[in-house]
Amino acid sequence: MKICICCSLSFSDEVREIAKQLEAAGHEVLLPNGVINRLMEQADFDPIQAKIETDSCHQHTDKIRESDAILVCNYDKKGVKNYIGANSFAEMFVAHYFDKPIYCLNPLPDQPYIDDEIQSFGVIILHGALQKIK
Repeated sequence: MKICICCSLSFSDEVREIAKQLEAAGHEVLLPNGVINRLMEQADFDPIQAKIETDSCHQHTDKIRESDAILVCNYDKKGVKNYIGANSFAEMFVAHYFDKPIYCLNPLPDQPYIDDEIQSFGVIILHGALQKIK
């Protein structure tokens, strides 16, 4: 299966490890450009400029379109357990629009401003068990 990973760039290290595990299980993995280029590790990292320079909106949408499913890697961030940021939420919407299965590595966060929308996408919660991806 071709899986597009969606995540916050601050989860780059964890996501690279997840990608290795998925590839070892026989999946093809598409990563966000920011993770591929390790943008967070650059001393002069500017998240806005990085999004502009990597054209992340268009390029990641193309990756979602060509994938069989997406995996949202949602870890704790900014005091929110299993955080899903604005970009990941938008990517979930895109996947839903293209009728792609949406997997979440961890349970959904308690983020009231997006709860209803995320729940309407039919997200499959993995509880960390990547082998549940079919």
